[in-house]
Amino acid sequence: MKSLLKLIRLELRKNRISLFKGSLIAVLAIILFMLLLVFTEIDDTGDFATYADVFDGVHIFVKVVFMVFGSVLISKLVIDEYKNNTIDLLFMYPIPRKKLMAAKLLIVSLFMLVTIFVSNVVVGAAMALFNHYFVEAISGELTTGLIGEQLTISLSDAVYSAGIGLIPLFFGMRKKSVPVTIVSGVLIAGVLSSNFGSFRLGNQVGVSLFLGLAGVAVAYLSIRKIETQDVG
Repeated sequence: MKSLLKLIRLELRKNRISLFKGSLIAVLAIILFMLLLVFTEIDDTGDFATYADVFDGVHIFVKVVFMVFGSVLISKLVIDEYKNNTIDLLFMYPIPRKKLMAAKLLIVSLFMLVTIFVSNVVVGAAMALFNHYFVEAISGELTTGLIGEQLTISLSDAVYSAGIGLIPLFFGMRKKSVPVTIVSGVLIAGVLSSNFGSFRLGNQVGVSLFLGLAGVAVAYLSIRKIETQDVG
C-alpha cells in the first residue's frame, strides 16, 4: 500500500498536475454559471424556483464538468504516455506494470470521488448563502431533511462517477487517442445529464451502478492486461 501511495505522489509530481488549482477554477466557474442561471431571472415558475431544483442543477453541472476533467486526466496520465511512447521508459523501471497503471487510475477515481462530493457541497452552499443574504429568488425552506438528502445524493453521485469516469479509458486505449478519450467523456457526461422529458438517465440508480461497475471493469482489465500488452 505504501509503495502504491508513493507511486501516486510520483505520478502527480512527474506530470506537474495542479489538481487543486484546476478544481478551484472549475468550482468558481460552476458557481458563477449557476448564479447567472438562478438569480438573473427571478421567476417562481422557472426551472430553478425551489431549492430542490437548484440543487438538482448543481449536481448536473458538477458531474458534467468533473467527468470531462476526469477524461482529461486519463488522457494526460495514460493515453499520452502510450501516444508519445514514454510508457516504454516508464516500464523499464523495476516497478510492476500493474502497480504503475493502478496508481494512474486511482488518481483519476479518487480525484473524481473527492471533487464531485466537495464541489456539490460548496456550490450548493454558495447558492443557499447568496439567496439568503442577497437576492431571495429561491422559494421554499432549506430544511435539515433536504440538506441530508442532498448530501446523500452528492455522495452517491461521487461514488458512481468515480467508476463511470474510467469508461473513457476503454475508448482511448483502442486508438491511443487523446481526442477520442476526451470526446467519449463528454458524450457520457452529456447523455447521463440530458433530460428525456421528465426522465434523466443519470438519476437512475440502476444505470449509474451499472456504468460505475463497467468503469471499474475497464480499469481492472487494463491493469490485468498491462503485463503482456504491446506498448508500441
